[in-house]
Amino acid sequence: MNAEDNPLPRYDFLTGAMLLVDKPQGWTSFDVVNKIRYKLKHLLGVKKIKVGHAGTLDPMATGLLIVCTGKFTKKLGEYQGLPKEYTGTMRLGATTPSYDAESDVEESFPTSHISPQLLEQARRRFLGDIEQVPPMFSAIKVDGQPLYKKARKGEMVEVEPRPVTIYDFGFTRVELPELDFRVRCSKGTYIRSLAHDFGKAVQSGAYLTALRRTRIGQFRIEDAWQLESLVEFLEEVPAGARGK
Repeated sequence: MNAEDNPLPRYDFLTGAMLLVDKPQGWTSFDVVNKIRYKLKHLLGVKKIKVGHAGTLDPMATGLLIVCTGKFTKKLGEYQGLPKEYTGTMRLGATTPSYDAESDVEESFPTSHISPQLLEQARRRFLGDIEQVPPMFSAIKVDGQPLYKKARKGEMVEVEPRPVTIYDFGFTRVELPELDFRVRCSKGTYIRSLAHDFGKAVQSGAYLTALRRTRIGQFRIEDAWQLESLVEFLEEVPAGARGK
């Protein structure tokens, strides 16, 4: 179900529903899930309802989040495996521990040598099947604990590279030190790591300053609910259309 649909007479959140949501900046993916779960519990008058999402977005990022309810949560793995599309901005000439603007700059690098030719050469290196090391500030678990918790304690853990596929990667604006891009990639790709590695490829540094997920498989951000509108909708659903 998305923002253009209105299937209230045949809609049952308990049986199962799929919602496309535009995650706001500053919210975690779990914040969105918890908000929807809370509203549905009150809407349906139940103590429990399954709600989950198909692929985490960092708090700094915005964009498409697939949220499933009820028995549709069994489909989350299927949705997680779909290709993703993102737009974003990276800043060249510096790095941060988190590979994005959520942490302070730790090192600075020159950018005067970066030419259009060097940018294009580096871009091509990231097309196709590549290996990528996830950021230390990520939810990947090592010894049962998320990496970001270890990173916050100052612990450094060696993380093995993981195979991912970059189907398309192009620039939409080049105004150094800023670089806007669009990327289409496989499940498991960290765009923060892509930015960090791209900085190295141009003999400089880079970190992510903005990110928006625009597509998951055939599902598009244009068809997603704004979270505020979805919450208002759930508060106004007539009692007869609230499921069983």
